[in-house]
Amino acid sequence: MRVLVVDDDRDVRDLIVRSVRSAGCDVLAADSGPAALNAVDAHGMPDVAVLDVAMPEMDGIELLGRLRERRTDLPAVFLSVLWSGPDQARMRAAGGVPMRKPFTTDRLHAVLTDLVGAGGQPGPQEQF
Repeated sequence: MRVLVVDDDRDVRDLIVRSVRSAGCDVLAADSGPAALNAVDAHGMPDVAVLDVAMPEMDGIELLGRLRERRTDLPAVFLSVLWSGPDQARMRAAGGVPMRKPFTTDRLHAVLTDLVGAGGQPGPQEQF
């Protein structure tokens, strides 16, 4: 399974990348929306995306919209410290699963497993 991880905070991005790789997944990692689009152009679409919401240039919600121009059913998790009602509504309206920072890798793995299973992607042998 290929997971796209996009976060402008290097420490958070590296933590997620290590955790997802340790679960046996292929990872595309980027520090911005434009870099993520370039990675997808070069390596193909992911099976699921983990996107920071608050990033310069292009936020995670806009990035998901751009990715869904290529794959309309792409499952996504939004990681955010922004947690007001309007922020949550914006994330849900974009069709992503909001997850508050800080988060545990166990919780992230559970959400990713649910998303991939719900989307008809790889079966239980490839769970996190």
